[in-house]
Amino acid sequence: MSSRSMNQPKFTNRLIGETSPYLLQHAHNPVSWYPWGLEAIAKAKQDDKPILLSIGYSACHWCHVMEHESFADEDVAAYMNDKFVCVKVDREERPDLDKIYQTAYQLLTQRPGGWPLNVVISPDGHVPFFAGTYFPKQPRQGLPGFVDVLGRISEYYQNHRDRLREHGNAVRNAFAQIEAGARGQGQTDVGILERAFEELCQQYDPVYGGFGAAPKFPHPGNMEVCLRHWARSRDSGQTNHRGLDMVRHTLEAMAAGGIYDQLGGGFARYSVDDQWAIPHFEKMLYDNAQLLPLYTDAWRACGEPWFRAVALETGEWVMREMQSTDGGYFSSFDADSEGEEGKFYVWEVDELQQVLTTDEWAVAEVYFGLRGQPNFEGRWHLTVAAPPATVAERTGLEADRVQGLLSSARHKLLEVRGRRVWPGRDEKILTAWNGLMIKGMVHAGRFLDRDDFIQSAQAALDYVRSRLWHKGRLLATGKDNKTHLNAYLDDYVFLIDALLELLQARWRDDDLKFAISLAEVVLQHFQDTEYGGYFFTSDDHESLLHRHKPTTDDATPSGNGIAAQVLLRLGHLLGENRYLQAAEGTLSALSAGLRQHPAAHAALLLAVEDFHHSTETVVLRGDDTEIREAQRICQQVYTPRRTVLAIPGDAGPLPGVLAERTAASPLNAYVCKGHQCLPPVTSLEALRAHVAPADAGL
Repeated sequence: MSSRSMNQPKFTNRLIGETSPYLLQHAHNPVSWYPWGLEAIAKAKQDDKPILLSIGYSACHWCHVMEHESFADEDVAAYMNDKFVCVKVDREERPDLDKIYQTAYQLLTQRPGGWPLNVVISPDGHVPFFAGTYFPKQPRQGLPGFVDVLGRISEYYQNHRDRLREHGNAVRNAFAQIEAGARGQGQTDVGILERAFEELCQQYDPVYGGFGAAPKFPHPGNMEVCLRHWARSRDSGQTNHRGLDMVRHTLEAMAAGGIYDQLGGGFARYSVDDQWAIPHFEKMLYDNAQLLPLYTDAWRACGEPWFRAVALETGEWVMREMQSTDGGYFSSFDADSEGEEGKFYVWEVDELQQVLTTDEWAVAEVYFGLRGQPNFEGRWHLTVAAPPATVAERTGLEADRVQGLLSSARHKLLEVRGRRVWPGRDEKILTAWNGLMIKGMVHAGRFLDRDDFIQSAQAALDYVRSRLWHKGRLLATGKDNKTHLNAYLDDYVFLIDALLELLQARWRDDDLKFAISLAEVVLQHFQDTEYGGYFFTSDDHESLLHRHKPTTDDATPSGNGIAAQVLLRLGHLLGENRYLQAAEGTLSALSAGLRQHPAAHAALLLAVEDFHHSTETVVLRGDDTEIREAQRICQQVYTPRRTVLAIPGDAGPLPGVLAERTAASPLNAYVCKGHQCLPPVTSLEALRAHVAPADAGL
């Protein structure tokens, strides 16, 4: 028997020193993986080999499949090592590389991208000349085998260098044309908001809710656009309920579906069907960070108790399963456990019956629709088939008794599920995603009266401030006391957005100073001084094939859209014209792409609304009791363009025009809409008259 421990890995490659759980999953592959960096590039140049760049993330099901089939196979790995310099990238840590090579994939294949993404690039210039996603080890279901594909790529690289140079020039030109096509001159007119809404109405699924067909993603930005459309119509005194109806229908369908974890709270990435029933089981921080405040606002808009319950359960899931002891929020849960997608979440009928009492089973069977053919590979993934009122009618039980039995059944099932083998959790802490979740938790905490949500968010912010803010710049990621990677535009602007939300929940002088510091870095290091808008990477970032400028939303909002939003709000709050001009310039610079595809630019659309319809800033000073009641009045109704800051009397010196917002009487409310400010309001009655929407009934 070898002296090697039976549990000791046979191979170890250069990924062993990385922080990314995804890269560490590949650290014992026989593939001689490199992380992205100078060492790999120098090796490729020295050996005259193309770079096989493989991009994925830890919660990606097909990434795991390809690893097990190909990257863990010694024969496949030997071929890869012989013909290529192999580089593995976590798309969550290096979204700059992912954005470039996803775009390249779309250019080369004329198809939407995905993961795993496998791109072959030249050692000089890093230009891609092949791009694909998942390949099986052997040919299957119309897909060629991975080694066969690699063989053809290697042969092409060796024998067609002249074509590769021509191809490289064509790819660079295509990137330049994409960037130029999004540029605009002149401000986008306010009519773009109606055009975008009508576009969303056309994309809307009137049967099952949501936008588009399966695979069906939540698209929280689209729903916020619709919710705001309703709020604008309400404020004008001519309420149009269509936007609110679309949001309500979609959120109800999602809350009843399997995309929502009916036991533990929180949402999966997307549904594989139109009905929201069967998800791709990975749970991402960024999806939940956007859906949490959306459900909160939908409850505020229409009063549906179900939405409040979903928001509460999601926030509780975040604190229970997604927050580190140091405060930061983890990134994701895997779709797989024990090598099977969804195994952690699904149930056999006899298992359910063993766990539950007779009465609990009678209620659960109707509520979850546990009759007939199971809905996921011979087992049940829980969805809501009948509302509690219908359950009461069918079982003959009182409504309160039904609710009690459902609650106890869910509690028991969650406890039993917790003893299963859990899916892997990616415990790296990403600055941008933490910014999104800090905002989401604070927003829910403010309006659902959950101070523990706000405390959770503040702990996450303090983690980012203490661990990921270094010498006046942000770092993008941290794990196990190691932080690294130059931060991106999203890191800065998502965090400013979070700080502006947290300042509305509880004032801390340093949080405003931090927001201003972040904004100054954005202006200094990310701004496109020639054409306007903001690049995804800073001016001192490493040189890559292309310097991307994000305009459309993807799984997270566009960095330029959030930049315009926060600069408008911060500019009006402080009276800082540089921020206001920068926001206006961003909307002008990106107006061409916005006009071409309005509904694809939800974050920019919200900034356009803020610009044309004006943000409202309410600064409250005075006695604590008075200003807290004033804050409640200002926040009682869904008013998305309103920022309300209750600044205590012991606050330090205030910057900008805030220095003029003094506490000369028990209540001093400074109400400004855009550049127009009212005289200070000194009574709660007068404030109520100024801040209530036309038909709010306050």
